[in-house]
Amino acid sequence: MEYKRKNVWLNIDDQQKNELEEISKDYIDFLNVAKTERLATNEIIKRAQAAGFVNLEEKINNNSIKAGDKVYTVNKNKAVALFVIGSEDLEKGMSIVGAHTDSPRLDLKPVPLSEDTQIAYFKTHYYGGVKKYQWTTIPLALHGVVFNKNGEKIEVAVGENDDEPVFTISELLIHLSKKMMQKSASEVIEGEQLKVIVGSIPLADEEDNPVKKNILKILNEKYGIEEEDFITAEFEVVPAIKARNAGLDNSMIIAHGQDDRVCAYSALNAILKIEDPAKTAVALFVDKEEIGSRGATAMTSQFFENAVLELLNIEEKANLISLKRSLANSKVLSADVTMAYDPNFKDVSEIDNAAQFGCGVALTKYTGSGGKGGSNDANAEYLSEIRLAFEKDKVIYQTGELGAVDAGGGGTIAFILAEYGMDVVDCGTPVISMHAPTELVSKADLYETILAYKSFYKNI
Repeated sequence: MEYKRKNVWLNIDDQQKNELEEISKDYIDFLNVAKTERLATNEIIKRAQAAGFVNLEEKINNNSIKAGDKVYTVNKNKAVALFVIGSEDLEKGMSIVGAHTDSPRLDLKPVPLSEDTQIAYFKTHYYGGVKKYQWTTIPLALHGVVFNKNGEKIEVAVGENDDEPVFTISELLIHLSKKMMQKSASEVIEGEQLKVIVGSIPLADEEDNPVKKNILKILNEKYGIEEEDFITAEFEVVPAIKARNAGLDNSMIIAHGQDDRVCAYSALNAILKIEDPAKTAVALFVDKEEIGSRGATAMTSQFFENAVLELLNIEEKANLISLKRSLANSKVLSADVTMAYDPNFKDVSEIDNAAQFGCGVALTKYTGSGGKGGSNDANAEYLSEIRLAFEKDKVIYQTGELGAVDAGGGGTIAFILAEYGMDVVDCGTPVISMHAPTELVSKADLYETILAYKSFYKNI
């Protein structure tokens, strides 16, 4: 009669544990490739194509779509949607798992390169919710694209391979930190202090900014770019730290960007296994969730709505009523992480309603802050459907909550999809140290997240 969470490790057999380990290895490989939203999009498309997915443009050109077809569509190289076409009419709705692929990081400013007392820096602007002091003294890598004056696209990646240099942000030595240690955590490092050290060798026979000019010389020789080209660039700074196993028992994975790439990977893993569904199955991977889901590659854009309209157009049903019905009758798992109960910080959690490490995927009825502000609050009827589906397939799940009441809060893309009239609930992997340069997840929770998304596609 009493509700008790199940520890996954104690409730799966040896075959499942072996499967869990194989999935974890593949997930680590995914994380080490998908370090930014662009790179994640590339890897998702690569894996989708290998599984038989074709570009939606091909179906549009052929004016042909049928049940069982697997298609994908890309939005500006930063977001992607995968569809497995169902046997039922689109107007009956879709089964959608929606994740985001952006993560907290540092972005280079449009004019980033500077020099001060013979040290060259890249100036940055932090992206998403970060504790600024966490980004000092760790090895950093640079990823991005830049367009030169001829309009040619150049991809840049420095710091991931062992034979490449890394970057860092300096910190004040403890011996002189008396005043600094009296500041609040939010002020210990100011945003403008997040300057990435990029060099210290001066260019010979140069008196004005000799180190900066040497860095520009290196960039020009290696990539053919000039300082003005930074204006048409997108460069992201991320930890130059490989994803890897954690714990003496190898039960966890530590890596950057697991919010929300753990759910993105799980959604991808699940939809690649789907064959001939009744309802059309969809996996959404969007950008800019960490900064409010605004922009042309975010969930608030009409990218997904337009893709559905294209599918209806191929079926000669491109009218407002069909589109509205297709969206309103759909059901969604908002695939985003939640906080895992951390015994180091008990005061910000309410243990009965906090997701616990190793106890499976977490269903989060509402997020938001204070009085559920800014939240999608899932209804009981839909929660019952999800519960019955998970229990039918023996998915180990638990409830989750984003902290104690009045402790803070946050949001996901759930409310955006709910605006179409869809049933939506947040469902994702519990994470320790969320938004830190490296985050921790349980392999057991990753495994159950994948099983949950597969069950959703199968039953909902």
